[in-house]
Amino acid sequence: MRVAGPWTHREVSANGIRLHVVELGSGPLVLLLHGFPEFWWSWRHQLIGLADAGFRAAAVDLRGYGDSDKPPRGYDGWTLAGDVAGLIRALGERDAAVVGHDWGGLLAWTVAALHPRLVRCIAPLAAPHPLAIRRALVRDVRHQGAASRYALGFQVPLWPERRLRRDGGAHVEAIISSWSGAQWRGTPEFAEVLRRNRAAMTIPGAAHSALEYYRWALRSQLRTEGRRFTAALDRQLTVPVLQLHGADDPCLLEPTARRSRHWAGPAYRYRVLPDVGHFVQQEAALTTTRALVEFLRVR
Repeated sequence: MRVAGPWTHREVSANGIRLHVVELGSGPLVLLLHGFPEFWWSWRHQLIGLADAGFRAAAVDLRGYGDSDKPPRGYDGWTLAGDVAGLIRALGERDAAVVGHDWGGLLAWTVAALHPRLVRCIAPLAAPHPLAIRRALVRDVRHQGAASRYALGFQVPLWPERRLRRDGGAHVEAIISSWSGAQWRGTPEFAEVLRRNRAAMTIPGAAHSALEYYRWALRSQLRTEGRRFTAALDRQLTVPVLQLHGADDPCLLEPTARRSRHWAGPAYRYRVLPDVGHFVQQEAALTTTRALVEFLRVR
């Protein structure tokens, strides 16, 4: 998982666990949070682009992924947000711009709500506000509900983990391929993307940890804990928000993403990228990096 490059690998203790962090550049901190079923390497293009633009870019393997710790618990929204908040402090910074994709984007929204003093601005990619997803699952069963059926399959014990690990992570390849835009699937780098993410999911404990995110998200809706979490997130943010979404995202739909405006403050930008699927920062790497640099330079 420690892919060589111009960056530096290090281990950082935060919120009671050890996190693998990859850093490049100096300047204001930009924290990069990956999604499912990936690891820090999904930010390889942005690490270089942000560093060249004068930022300290830090991509982390989230709890349970890659070379970070894989504890048996702590995959709830409160603890995951605490991981990010603790990491910002552990990196010696007062605040950070938080950029996240998929689950990392959901965490960006969450950290901005729960730990606003630590967040300078956020940029969620392919990540509607968590409550926008929640509402869409109830009100738009025909579209967002159908697109999210894969998450229901993750709720049963043991079998989903075995499926993700089987045949060297072949199901990871199927997920990435089906969620990607057609143009990216035809590029030379796509085979490497599949190979590296298949390997990452076969690390002992990674598949189970990744699925625990989805299990808490669904099961907490039936508990007092979930209602408390929803109430904590149901507020308008005060930090600037840049939201990027692929027009062809098949799992988190663009109309769902557009509804996130309700929770964003006045400094809100929303941009749809044509011919792009779910993996925004890789499918449209140059466009994404330029949009991030433009957004971050005025913060």
